[in-house]
Order: sequence, then structure tokens, then C-alpha cells
Amino acid sequence: MQYRRLGNSGLRLSEIGLGGWLTFGSVHDERSGREVMDRAFTCGVNFFDTANVYAAGACETMWGKLLAAYPRSSYVLATKVYFPMGDGPNERGLSRKHIMEQCEASLRRLQTETIDLYQCHRFDDTTPLEETLRAMDDLVRQGKIHYWGFSCWPAREIRRAFEICGERWYAPVSSQPHYNMLLRDLEVEVMPACRELGVGQVIFCPLEQGLLTGKYKPGQPLPPGSRAGDDRQNAFIAERVSNQRLLKHVDRLHEVADEADCTRGQLALAWILRRPEITSCIVGATRPGQIEENAAASGIELNEGQLARIDEIILPVTFSDDYE
Repeated sequence: MQYRRLGNSGLRLSEIGLGGWLTFGSVHDERSGREVMDRAFTCGVNFFDTANVYAAGACETMWGKLLAAYPRSSYVLATKVYFPMGDGPNERGLSRKHIMEQCEASLRRLQTETIDLYQCHRFDDTTPLEETLRAMDDLVRQGKIHYWGFSCWPAREIRRAFEICGERWYAPVSSQPHYNMLLRDLEVEVMPACRELGVGQVIFCPLEQGLLTGKYKPGQPLPPGSRAGDDRQNAFIAERVSNQRLLKHVDRLHEVADEADCTRGQLALAWILRRPEITSCIVGATRPGQIEENAAASGIELNEGQLARIDEIILPVTFSDDYE
């Protein structure tokens, strides 16, 4: 496993991180979750990303139990705040009240005194940006978080955040966007802004929920045990695995993967990690073998010919981000 600095900070993350979305607290029980997490540590993964909203807090609770087996200094723990955690009008968003309350709740569930990376899960246009930034700065100064970041913020708001923070408040160090071979919107505005400001990228859905692994074959039934065939996990992928044209193009990636001596999933991760702006790719896993295979993508280098071939195959079927 190779490690990269998170933007201009001194924090170093494994190039492959483990995420808890849709799996821990819902698909995994404690036994299967421990098997995946143990394998992740064995493979050199040190970056673990969750959110308070994942499985309505159950993911954080499970991670608190599982991570207790490891020295706190051996891993980087990230979680998020924004989405509703109750029915009340103040139980959502990025107000100071919600951020402070949810940070305390996440600390309890995660059984830790400090969150390494606390992320604003989306941009909140109903709360003054100054209020959100001051709350995050206060959490850093209180020692409850070490760094903070954001997920899926527009470039204009990222730049505005840095202007407001200036030299007086701690500025964000990370961006968590949806980015992969099929979805390249990030390259237009967000990536240049973050590169200029020293913000590192930690990518979610780098494999487009397994679509880029090649497991979904055109004209064939869904493979047993796949995410698309599991009603607990397939809300965002079901429609895409029925797109036969898309599946045919993805299937052709084996031509490049074979030349690079890697799997299609590893090819997709290496394609993302080709960019120095990227710090880590966050992957999910329902089985230990999946995290092991994905971790092996760290250090794979693709040549210019292989990158050009990927574009030739995939660009005709790229799409824009439509996740909520």
C-alpha cells in the first residue's frame, strides 16, 4: 500500500480507503464486518470513512466496536454531518446547533475522543456559510476534530469558504466527490479550485458501485450476491446495470486491464489515482477478498497508450452526477 498527503496538510492516507456506506450496519453483522476490517488493516489501509447518516448511526456504532481492537494512532477516522438524523427542523443541515450536536453523537457512537476528518456531507444553502465555518473551526480548537472537509460542494462555495476563513479560521483540507471513469464533472471546476487551494480529494464510488469491475455482463442475469441484486444496496445502481450499451462498453475494458496485468476494478482505481490531486479512493466491501483486490490497485501505473484506450472505450457512455 502506498500513502499520500491529504492536500496541503501533513496527514497521510492510504491510496485505498474503506467506506461504510450501504454495508456496515446494514449488510454486515459484527462477524462479517470484522473480517472485512481486519483484512483492510492487513492490506495497509489506514483510512476509514463513514457518516452519521449511514444506517441511521448503526455504521458508526459498529465501527466504534470494530476499531476499538486497533491502536487509535494506527488509522485515520472520518465521518460526516448534514443529512437528517431526526424529524425536527434543526436535526439536519450545517447549522452550528446541528454540527455540534451531531459531532458529540458521532464521538459517542465511534467510541473515540477525536474525529480525524469531519466532513460537511453536502453544501447547505439555508445556513450562512460563516456559521458553518466558525463551527468547524471551533471543533478543531476544542480538539474534537483534527481536520475538516466537505463533500460535493460547488467550486464557487469552496473558493468563498477559503476567502472567509482567511488566516483566522481553520480551512478545509479535503473534498469528497463522486468521480470515476464514467463521471468526470469534477475535472471542470472543482478539481482546479481544490488544486489551487491545496485541498485533497478522497473519492467516493470510484467503481460506480461495482459497475466498473465488469461483474455485470451485457445480456446476462445479475451475478448472485451482487449489490445490484440486493434491495438493501441497489437504490443508486439498479437502473445503470440495465443499460446494455453501457455494460458493453465497460465489458471492453478487459482489453486494457489484460495489458496492464490487473483486474478491471484495479484498472478503474489506478485510472483515478493517476492524478496527483487525488489522495485516496474510498471503496466498499461485503467480502474480505474485495478489499484485498482493491488494495492491490495501489501503485499500479498506466501508460499513455492505456489511458488513451480507456478514453476511446468509455467516453461515449460517460454521464453527469445525479446522486442526491
